[in-house]
Amino acid sequence: MTEPQADHTFITRFRIPRRMWDAYGTVTERLGTDRSSDLVDHVRASIRKHGTAQEIAELEAAERELTERRSRKGGRPSKEGS
Repeated sequence: MTEPQADHTFITRFRIPRRMWDAYGTVTERLGTDRSSDLVDHVRASIRKHGTAQEIAELEAAERELTERRSRKGGRPSKEGS
């Protein structure tokens, strides 16, 4: 399940009705975040709540990977242009 660490965060695609995606964007903006951050937070919470020990270990490894990547690149990317 573990992939070699890449230089960029994995990008995925999924299908969602455009109106729902647009409404989600305005909701997250109103909450002071963006869709990507909110989705990642949701994934984290789902893994913590429902994950097996192995899945939680993968989450922890992914969190370390993000921390290391951000430290090399000068921190978390800005939310501008999201």
